[in-house]
Amino acid sequence: MDRIPMTGRGFKALEEELKHRQSVERPRIILAIQEARAHGDLSENAEYSSAKEAQSLNEGRITELESIISRAEIIDVTKLTGNTVKFGATVKLVDEDTEEEKQYQIVGDLEADVKFGRVSISSPIARALIGKKVGDSVEVNTPGGGKSYEVVEVAFR
Repeated sequence: MDRIPMTGRGFKALEEELKHRQSVERPRIILAIQEARAHGDLSENAEYSSAKEAQSLNEGRITELESIISRAEIIDVTKLTGNTVKFGATVKLVDEDTEEEKQYQIVGDLEADVKFGRVSISSPIARALIGKKVGDSVEVNTPGGGKSYEVVEVAFR
């Protein structure tokens, strides 16, 4: 089985989701199934079918989370050092065309969220940044076309 790299924050979020699904969602769904059964004929009971489907989806996600957590390789970003971009680095970039600043942290695939500045290690921008240092220029092919950035800061926090 392959290890799944992730930050401590990403691992904690997965553990919290698993705990919520096991201790809150599972009992809620079981109660919904019991209430739907009480309504009688299960073959025409939409509430029962809906609750059973919700149970199936929840149990599937629990199994998936347990698998991910068991294969997680937690990387403590605060213990990383250096001036080269690698997993966990928070990178400040300047768009060479617009002078707009952007900041991204390179994280595991499962914890990426561009809205919060976390990009997946397998994303085009992260792949272009890996191994670069402050002052380097980076060409990134994006869905909107090519972009050129300059690395202005590399930090591990």
